[in-house]
Amino acid sequence: MLFKEIHLSGIKSGKITLAFRRWQKVSVKVGNLLHTSIGLVEIRKIEIVDETDITDKDVLHAGFANKKQLLQSFTHNSIGMIFKISVSYHSADPRIKLREQTELSGKQFADLKKKLERLDNHSKQGHWTEKILLTIKDNPDLHAIGIAKLTGFEKEWLKLNIRKLKNLGLTISHTVGYELSPLGKSFTENLLNEK
Repeated sequence: MLFKEIHLSGIKSGKITLAFRRWQKVSVKVGNLLHTSIGLVEIRKIEIVDETDITDKDVLHAGFANKKQLLQSFTHNSIGMIFKISVSYHSADPRIKLREQTELSGKQFADLKKKLERLDNHSKQGHWTEKILLTIKDNPDLHAIGIAKLTGFEKEWLKLNIRKLKNLGLTISHTVGYELSPLGKSFTENLLNEK
């Protein structure tokens, strides 16, 4: 579930407490914490509503000027029911603190290595994590298409899997491109020293 930056700042300030989506089936659960650019956003309540049930107050709490604007925010090809979702700012993104780590103990390095091996072993692409990390290390700020060309992986698959590395605190996503976090740099240095 994605949010525009303007809505995220409203969620963080507490001004925006609702989101509306048109889906065939709900894609989030109550209690889910979503990683966003402002930190974690919590899903507090989900209900199916009819277009006519959306009040002027709901529209304002969703960050729109009027109902027409809110309904136009649904993607053109979206079909299904309208979900009214209560949201709130939960906390800062824990990955930020994690990724800022510059020192890795032997145990932390081994634990991270195990997690990456698990990602490799459960992937149809085989061993990809080291290849991607080293490509990002050698090509900071390169976008997904560029990394795809260098590694031979498909762009959409790549974006999804770089997110897994980000969740471990190893990479940082920019508007365009990626770079290794301080933790990612420390981890890859250890990895290369092992060889």
